[in-house]
Amino acid sequence: MKSMMRLFLVLAFNALMLLEAYGFTDESDRQALLEFKSQVSEGKRNALSSWNNSFPLCSWKGVRCGRKHKRVTLLDLNGLQLGGLISPSIGNLSFLISLNLSDNSFGGTIPREVGNLFRLHYLDMSLNYLGGGIPASLSNCSRLLYLDLDSNHLGESIPSELVSLTKLINLYLGHNNLKGKLPVSLGNLTSLKNLDLANNNIEGGLPDSVARLTHMVYLELSTNNFSGVFPPAIYNVSSLEFLNVFMSGFSGTLRPDFGNLLPRLQMLYMGNNYFTGAIPTTLPNISSLQELGMEFNSLTGSIPPSFGKVQNLQMLTLNDNFFGSQSFGDLDFLDALTNCTQLHNLDVNKNRLRGDLPASIVNLSTTLTSLSLDTNIISGSIPHEIGNLKNLQELWLERNLLTGPLPSSLGKLLELKKLSLYSNRLSGEIPSSIGNITLLETLYLFNNSLEGIVPPSLGNCSYLLQLRIERNKLSGTIPREIMQIKTLVTLGLEHNSFTATLPNEVGGLEFLVTLSVANNKLSGKLPETLGSCLSMEILYLHNNSFVGVIPDIRRLVSVREISLEENSLSGSIPGYLANFSKLQRLNLSDNNFEGRVPREGIFQNATIVSVFGNRNLCGGIKELKLKPCFAQAPAMETRHSSHLKKVVIGVSVGIALLLFLVIASVSLWLRKRKKNHHINNLTSSTLGAFHEKISYGDLRNATDGFSSSNLIGSGSFGTVFKALLPTENKIVAVKVLNLQRHGAMKSFMAECESLKDIRHRNLVKLLTACSSVDFQGNEFRALIYEFMPNGSLDMWLHPEEIEEIRRPSRTLTLLERLNIAVDVASVLDYLHVHCHEPIAHCDLKPSNVLLDDDLTAHVSDFGLARLLLKFDQESFFNQLSSAGVRGTIGYAAPEYGMGGQPSIHGDVYSFGVLVLEMFTGKRPTNELFEGSFTLHSYTKSALPERVLDIADKSILHSGLRIGFPVVECLKVIFDVGLRCCEESPMNRLATSEAAKELISIRERFFKTRRTTRR
Repeated sequence: MKSMMRLFLVLAFNALMLLEAYGFTDESDRQALLEFKSQVSEGKRNALSSWNNSFPLCSWKGVRCGRKHKRVTLLDLNGLQLGGLISPSIGNLSFLISLNLSDNSFGGTIPREVGNLFRLHYLDMSLNYLGGGIPASLSNCSRLLYLDLDSNHLGESIPSELVSLTKLINLYLGHNNLKGKLPVSLGNLTSLKNLDLANNNIEGGLPDSVARLTHMVYLELSTNNFSGVFPPAIYNVSSLEFLNVFMSGFSGTLRPDFGNLLPRLQMLYMGNNYFTGAIPTTLPNISSLQELGMEFNSLTGSIPPSFGKVQNLQMLTLNDNFFGSQSFGDLDFLDALTNCTQLHNLDVNKNRLRGDLPASIVNLSTTLTSLSLDTNIISGSIPHEIGNLKNLQELWLERNLLTGPLPSSLGKLLELKKLSLYSNRLSGEIPSSIGNITLLETLYLFNNSLEGIVPPSLGNCSYLLQLRIERNKLSGTIPREIMQIKTLVTLGLEHNSFTATLPNEVGGLEFLVTLSVANNKLSGKLPETLGSCLSMEILYLHNNSFVGVIPDIRRLVSVREISLEENSLSGSIPGYLANFSKLQRLNLSDNNFEGRVPREGIFQNATIVSVFGNRNLCGGIKELKLKPCFAQAPAMETRHSSHLKKVVIGVSVGIALLLFLVIASVSLWLRKRKKNHHINNLTSSTLGAFHEKISYGDLRNATDGFSSSNLIGSGSFGTVFKALLPTENKIVAVKVLNLQRHGAMKSFMAECESLKDIRHRNLVKLLTACSSVDFQGNEFRALIYEFMPNGSLDMWLHPEEIEEIRRPSRTLTLLERLNIAVDVASVLDYLHVHCHEPIAHCDLKPSNVLLDDDLTAHVSDFGLARLLLKFDQESFFNQLSSAGVRGTIGYAAPEYGMGGQPSIHGDVYSFGVLVLEMFTGKRPTNELFEGSFTLHSYTKSALPERVLDIADKSILHSGLRIGFPVVECLKVIFDVGLRCCEESPMNRLATSEAAKELISIRERFFKTRRTTRR
């Protein structure tokens, strides 16, 4: 009987289990996914359109079910451009083994209910916008093997509970602004092979328990705020193949037995830290080593010649240290490196290496593309067979003590783009064979003792941007062939002995920014074509024997310095020079100029203008100390009737004009009164959208009387102050409108009207507004926004242009720039497509993109925004953007310049320019760009072969792992930017497509980064 009862219970239990698997719980999975979908924004792709009752659950897009039952075991929604929030219902998928939500735009937090997925092996939520920290409940997923939360905005510290995931093999938490210290028991993750914590703000050091991670292969710690000596625990992880502590904050000396303790290393990056002492002599014992970076430290001693035993070595960067004993054995390592047949990058510049340059460098690997030995104490001559290094693209030997001639074999370096030999003691002639290097872009030979003529063959270098051969002993004429290199930006020929005239062909150099032929023996008249060099900023022609008048250069409005002193120029000083607003220095001294010196514009400032040594000049301001000019009195009219006639006509005209002015004034007063009444009505209705307002007195107190110490920026229509609102204990940004500026009131209304009903995570939130009067009874308008602590994108892209105290502490990485571009594209897509009515921003540029704590981008300044619909109240916003208001020069779409109406296509153009600026580091108004040569054409001309030449160099020095496919990534990014700023509006990408492509780039290349490390 008991056995029958047992059998019955077993059968009943099995039946219940089957019912659970095939019956009710299938419905629970369906409901969980539908609840998940309800909080997701799908965009235009409608990627989850199959998620409905018309399709079987297990055929829904991204859904896979188990074979033995119909429960959901895999959910893969990678790269579907989904947004919104991740619903807690995800935790009800209790049979889930793999969950992939990466490369989307999910915001909010990671639901703690994910911790209910106790069967989960694989979890990937990377490349999203998740915040709120890492939930401790993930520790309940005890079977987890793979956890990737890379590239979000999680913040906070790593919860100590995660160390209970003892089966975890891959843990990727990079690019998250994580804070605090690492869990003490990190070493409990004994199965871990790959750990990525790059680009966070983790403090302290590595816990000693890391020594137990004996299976670790990949350890990425770059760009953090660690402190203390190089972590001793790492020495115990002998399985390491990849170790990156670039810019991590470590210090101290390295153990002498370093190489014996970590024998499997292939990639080792230790640059930008505070390491001291010598390179461990055992380091070259690591026979598997391929790339070694120890740049920007304080290392001393010699560079071990035993690196020559590391036959797989491809990159060795030891620059910006203190290597060298200043003896004649410092360069022995160069002989040894000839055994490294795969070497492609060798950089030991800015050290203290002394000795003759060994002839053996010509036997270095033929795969070598970059050789940097500059800024040392290297003597001797450049070996004659330097041309053996046939794949060399960059050769840097400047600021040494090199002597002798330039080898003619330099002409065999057909791949060379940058050749820098300045500030040595080189002599002899410039070999004509250099003209064979047709890809050359930079040629620096200045500050040597070169002599003879400049070879006309240099004209073959049609890509040359920088040619500086000043301060040598060169003679002869300036070759006309040089003046036919259309790409030239800098031409430095001063302090030589050139004769004859300045060639007329100089006028063809439309991109030339700096021209210096000073201190030569040039003569004749200045070429009339000089006025065609529209990009010119620096013009040095002094100390020659030029004669005649100054040619017409009125179109050189960007010029900053003109130096013509110590010549024999004559004629009068052109009056148009007074209007050169950018001019900081004009030296016309010691010539033969005559006539009156203007008193307007720049001529009002004696610190800018110098005219002494011209005996026939007169007038000008008193500080110039010139003699006065005596004007001849006008002849008197002899006929009284003629004089009387003129008086009568004059009086009549005067009365007519006075009458006209009275009528016009009354008309304008009536119109202004009506207009003000209309605007006041609109102001009242628009500001009603805000729940609270603030008084002038409150804002005055919050900004310490609008003190300059609280000033954080200014724009076309107002000034922005940082303020503390005591009622909420909140820091805000207050934009005070300058109502004296034409269009300021309309800008205020446009911003209020545009922002009152829209919400997006990448918009700067307008908190409230102030429409009041100040203590003198004047109208006062202000807008109060949430405060962005990391300032504008503009200050991150161009830190050299701002005050030292406000500069960012570092540069933006490639991924951070890509994230910002995605943020901006996402918000434009929202404004153009997903708002209640389409909105065109009309003034998108880096200064209007603000960055919060996590470097998330927020678009601001809607003072020129346009609602793209008929506006009831007398088309107020159609009146707002008058013909002159179309955004900012360089960023505004070309159709705006021809009177075109604002449109979403104009925003796309501005976004394309912004993308190109972000990744080239060049403003569209850079001195390079004039006429038909724009940022667009500059970028397009470099693709696809020369992408690294136009890329912002700070990207390549911001913690990016060597070996990452930078070139491929940048090619695709630049392509998106170019397609956005096409000339024709109809040919431009839609913002949704631009966002899609940028997200795809992020997935493709930064996913590659993670794939290659596993």
